[in-house]
Amino acid sequence: MVGTVLVTGATAGFGKAIAHRLVKDGYRVIGTGRRQERLDELKSVLGDAFLPFRLDMDDTASLRALPDSLPNGWQTVDVLINNAGLALGLDPAQTANIDDWEQMIRTNVSGLVEITRALLPGMVDRNKGHIVSVGSTAGTYPYPGANVYGATKAFVSQFMRNLRSDLLGTRIRATNVEPGLCGGSEFSNVRLRDDAKAADVYKDTHPLLPEDIAETVSWIVKLPAHVNINRIEMMPVCQASAGLAVKHGVD
Repeated sequence: MVGTVLVTGATAGFGKAIAHRLVKDGYRVIGTGRRQERLDELKSVLGDAFLPFRLDMDDTASLRALPDSLPNGWQTVDVLINNAGLALGLDPAQTANIDDWEQMIRTNVSGLVEITRALLPGMVDRNKGHIVSVGSTAGTYPYPGANVYGATKAFVSQFMRNLRSDLLGTRIRATNVEPGLCGGSEFSNVRLRDDAKAADVYKDTHPLLPEDIAETVSWIVKLPAHVNINRIEMMPVCQASAGLAVKHGVD
């Protein structure tokens, strides 16, 4: 075994693929999520190298108590994968659902910050650890309807940069992984609340897949201890950053 990894949002998509890949790589993996039945399914497949741990990223008290809540033998977390996150809606800011905005902020920002702060002191005490957050190209490139979702991912990007600055002088690594168009997960189904519309997002494309993200995370965490990948941006070849938008007919 090469260490213990905690993956948030392990019940589907990127998190599930990352859990599978890192167990295959020889890590012990703590997988968190709200859906206990899915965690149990992962346990049945991955065996004793996987610990299912129910955790709600909205529950601040549980996040702060996490280091002492883990069972004996699992409390030393070497790698934290901040994967849990979501997008809700594509409405413009002036008509967007404010409750959706608040939920994205709680999960993508507050939850990520809380769990990082909970586990970071232990890493610093041991002078060993790696924090990997799953950001998004939406944190760099704006598009209509991204409003708060894009802002939360921009926060994650800057938080990880500043985290690395704070950790200068330690052997703790910090990385932001920023995927673009990615299929094979529940992301668009949750965002659009419509399976048909979600399928249309990927129609006639060859998007990234959760396994591609897992492969990238696997490479990052296995690099020599003196190597830190600050950020890595990923897109499928069918996608590129667009030019500035122009709306004709506007004074």
